[in-house]
Amino acid sequence: MSSAEVAIEPRIHYLNVDYGIKSWLLTTDHKRIAWLYLMAITFFFTIGGVAATLMRLNLLEPQGLLLEPETYNKLFSIHGIIMVFFFLVPSIPAVLGNFLLPMMLGARDVAFPRLNLLSWYIFMTGGSLMVYAVVAGGVDTGWTFYTPLSSLYLNTHVMAAAGGVFIAGFSSILTGLNFVVTIHKMRAPGLTWFRLPLFVWSMYAASIIFIIGTPVVAISLALMGIERFFHVGIFDPALGGDPVLFQHLFWFYSHPAVYVMILPSMGVISELIPTFSKKKIFGYHFVAFSSIAIAAIGFLVWGHHMFVSGQSVYAGLVFSALSMAVAIPSAIKVFNWTATLYKGSISYEAPMLYALGFIGLFTIGGLTGLYLASMGLDQHVHDTYFVIAHFHYIMVGGAVMGYLGGIHYWWPKMTGRLYPDGWARVAAIIIFVGFNLTFFPQFILGYLGMPRRYAVYPAEFHTLNVVSTAGASILGLGYIIPLIYLAWSARYGPIAGPNPWKSTGLEWTTSSPPITHNFEETPVVTEEPYGYDRLAEGIPVA
Repeated sequence: MSSAEVAIEPRIHYLNVDYGIKSWLLTTDHKRIAWLYLMAITFFFTIGGVAATLMRLNLLEPQGLLLEPETYNKLFSIHGIIMVFFFLVPSIPAVLGNFLLPMMLGARDVAFPRLNLLSWYIFMTGGSLMVYAVVAGGVDTGWTFYTPLSSLYLNTHVMAAAGGVFIAGFSSILTGLNFVVTIHKMRAPGLTWFRLPLFVWSMYAASIIFIIGTPVVAISLALMGIERFFHVGIFDPALGGDPVLFQHLFWFYSHPAVYVMILPSMGVISELIPTFSKKKIFGYHFVAFSSIAIAAIGFLVWGHHMFVSGQSVYAGLVFSALSMAVAIPSAIKVFNWTATLYKGSISYEAPMLYALGFIGLFTIGGLTGLYLASMGLDQHVHDTYFVIAHFHYIMVGGAVMGYLGGIHYWWPKMTGRLYPDGWARVAAIIIFVGFNLTFFPQFILGYLGMPRRYAVYPAEFHTLNVVSTAGASILGLGYIIPLIYLAWSARYGPIAGPNPWKSTGLEWTTSSPPITHNFEETPVVTEEPYGYDRLAEGIPVA
């Protein structure tokens, strides 16, 4: 990356325009709010990661190496709740979405800057309640909070954890609302819908899910609290309730929530592939509309989580068909990314390695999702490690690879500095290897019958669990290395120019770091996105 270094030029930008903690805690600048989210979710990622590490260490021995079963139950609950609701859901929308969306639109800020800051405070309030639940003794419901176990029978800090998720949900709703209004109303002159970057399309689709889906999980958790506090029969059959109702409500949100995690990641990949292939993306319109299709179909597939709940076989057939249908727009994206790579001038900087890793891991996760959408196969592997492996390939292998790829890609824009690319490439490879070593054996474990959520297991599963734990150690190392060099880079990294990757897109036309209101003058858009064909013809990109 040394060729991308430029001379130091002192100037005022959003990072140094004002100093002091107060200036950050009261900021309405979308870029600074993105940093507030970045710090918060990194903290929660660390808590969730420590819980996962302890769980994997415990599974080194069939009878458990470290933990009592009750403690193990709390650890997998804490890991799941924090990773899903306080890291994966907000990671790309709250960090990269907040930082980039106005700049990609040619706007000075989001539509409601004060609401944007309020969203962060709401998120932190929910997160603080979750941390209280952890410190006060933990919760052992699992991340699904299934009733009536959670509403009537457990004595751990269920309501503190559920309250944290409930409150944080409002942050998601407000962020989604802010993004939708911003995309509709604040596009630069000439920036039509089909000149929008694909990252914006993905954020638009994810925001729709935020607005429609999040209230449903909030309602289901509120009903759980009512049953727990007032013993009103909503979910408990002994009180006249129906426990399957909670599953319907929970999965109506929680399956689309998977796409809240993966759609923004797909948007990141759609930016990285053309940049590092130096080609216009293949099938722009198909990729854009596939985001909307995934969001729409995602609301119709929740029943495949309930094939063994006693729902009618006809309902199961419908949910099975719809669950397989969602693979079509996902496959369109993978096909178009691959077609973009074909005969491209590919370079293998760290963001591109994450993008290629994403395609591989997401494809494995997607294909194994078809197994779970099939009622017969789902009966065999339901609630086994096969399910754990599948959703980690999607939600971690997909979402986290996209998040890390995006952070590395836009880091020079966020900080104005470069990072050591050699270390970044090594970390990306370590993460890819460690991830597969951790989770691929779990497909086999699940197929052979090892149930999820158990603190102990039969000796026949020992070897594969040891391999999985060894992989987790490598994966953990891979996650620690970027934390170190990015923290170093933020202060000591070489100065980056405004466009170190020679990318297209409005965010690359402004300085790095940008000024407070992003642009000296409102840009006017006259071209379609991803004009790398112009670059190939010798016409310089912005």
